[in-house]
Amino acid sequence: MAKIDFGGVLEEVVTSREFTLDMAREALKDETVAVLGYGVQGPGQALNMRDNGIRVIVGQRQGTASYQKALDDGFVPGETLFPLEEAAQRGTIVQFLVSDAGQVATWPRIKPRLNEGDALYFSHGFSVTYKEQTGVVPPENIDVILVAPKGSGTTVRTNFLEGSGINASFAVYQDYTGRARERVLATGVAIGSGYLFPTTFEKEVYSDLTGERGVLMGALAGLMEAQYNLLRKHGHSPSEAFNETVEELTQSLIRLVAANGMEWMYANCSTTAQRGALDWRHRFRDAVTPLFEDLYRSVVSGHETSIVLEANSAPDYRQRLQKELEEMSNSEMWRAGAAVRKLRPENRGGP
Repeated sequence: MAKIDFGGVLEEVVTSREFTLDMAREALKDETVAVLGYGVQGPGQALNMRDNGIRVIVGQRQGTASYQKALDDGFVPGETLFPLEEAAQRGTIVQFLVSDAGQVATWPRIKPRLNEGDALYFSHGFSVTYKEQTGVVPPENIDVILVAPKGSGTTVRTNFLEGSGINASFAVYQDYTGRARERVLATGVAIGSGYLFPTTFEKEVYSDLTGERGVLMGALAGLMEAQYNLLRKHGHSPSEAFNETVEELTQSLIRLVAANGMEWMYANCSTTAQRGALDWRHRFRDAVTPLFEDLYRSVVSGHETSIVLEANSAPDYRQRLQKELEEMSNSEMWRAGAAVRKLRPENRGGP
């Protein structure tokens, strides 16, 4: 592992220099990686491993859109594409990548298919951390490991194809064979991780649920809606409100942050923008800190888990989800966004 200075705090991380792709191939040469679930994370991880020369099979229920996607991606029924249970039986590293609610529903059928010495692999600490609610208690005679990419399954694949990789955390929950650490690092490298940093199952799920509900999605959407609605209330046009709220952030500023950091983005904006942003960031931070404290407590207590499991297990879940997403897409703000995107030069055929 390499020691890296993260703002004055030394962390040990694993990069492709410490654990190379050749080392990963050697570690996995006798393994069959069974990817259970070909929905969100499954395709990116399976295809990246296959491209890296790892023996990969997929477990997916027949007759679903995900099954058709696996077929389209070249997985062959009876050879590299099987029902969930059969794939679990055939795999020596079993990647349990169905949804959190799906893991609860399928675990009673998957657990008996795990053989002594197998590795049960997660990309989310949810089911194991909240085992009292999920019932997912791994048997004692297997390794239990985690690699959690810090991005969507789509990004896992696109970053791999672009040669950049994606950062991921890793954890060992149970080391039965004495090879759990080697297996987790090898699979992390094989799925295309840019660098791997250690965590625990608990810390992964606490940070992940907080991030999704906070800055990454929930808070971001809420802040955008609040500012857009305020500008519209004071007579600004939809185009002006959307550009000042979303378009400039996503098409300009956030790219500067990604390239060189927040302070670099500030330094490359007008002095008026710099001064105002520096003054107001403290007020926003102080205003939302109590809300983040509430959020983190809700995550750690398992309250967020109970909400997820109840909602996602309902028979009409997909219909209700679609209704909520349609409500968002049909709002004036995001209808304005659709219009703005069509006006981008690349969508108009040039400048």
